[in-house]
Amino acid sequence: MEIPIFIVDAFTNLPFKGNPAAVCLLKHELRDELYQKIAAEMNLSETVFITTVKPSEDFTKDSRFRLRWFTPTTEVNLCGHATLASAAVLFKHKQNVNSAVAFETRSGDLSVVQEGEDLVMDFPLNPPTKKASVGDHPVQDVYLSSNTKKLLLRLADTCDRSVLSSLKVNPEALRSSDQSGQVKGLIITMKGSPDCQPGYDFYSRYFAPWNGIPEDPVTGSAHTVLASYWSKELGKKKMLAFQCSERGGELQLEVREDGRLNITGKSVTVLQGTITL
Repeated sequence: MEIPIFIVDAFTNLPFKGNPAAVCLLKHELRDELYQKIAAEMNLSETVFITTVKPSEDFTKDSRFRLRWFTPTTEVNLCGHATLASAAVLFKHKQNVNSAVAFETRSGDLSVVQEGEDLVMDFPLNPPTKKASVGDHPVQDVYLSSNTKKLLLRLADTCDRSVLSSLKVNPEALRSSDQSGQVKGLIITMKGSPDCQPGYDFYSRYFAPWNGIPEDPVTGSAHTVLASYWSKELGKKKMLAFQCSERGGELQLEVREDGRLNITGKSVTVLQGTITL
């Protein structure tokens, strides 16, 4: 069996920036064990598998596909950067003739529209619930999104962006700190500097050692939580966000009136090949 594979850097237009995802095109479904082995071999934060819904197996003409995301250790319910990477492969490399494609996923139907060099993803919005105050600690807010199991910590506005960028997190200590299963990811965020170019509304970093990801470079699913939080805090529907990982990445966000979220980003393919099994 030969499986076409692409590595696409998402939420960037530069190679080796943004968040890399491995995208595999399948003629038919695989055993779950094989999905996981391939994802472990790729050893990226996510490997995504695309299969056609129709028996035609036509990645060029079909507009509807099935999508599954795997970290090196487990299958996950939602992944933004790998969804963007999947659409990029269909539009740029398979020359899909449709202006939009839809993916059947564990999180329901997700659509992606091509607008020039941008890809606009229609994602769910996941509002977090406030959990606690932290007194004089430089953490201003603590929220939990029970739907995504992501914990959001907001640094105080007195903190400089360098505090977030230089923050050191011990993944093993983080993973062992919560064994309840209520938390599967940690978002650390702070207010941005919209008056400075390019005018980011907020910054963030994301850690998910519970899913085998010490730090994820740019995380679309985390922004389904962040967008809800910062939209209320800033009184804005449209926001520009930057994830301050070492690779870094930019996301355009729009909270819609129907309670969903548009996430827009760019991508660049850095590798194309074949997995032989």
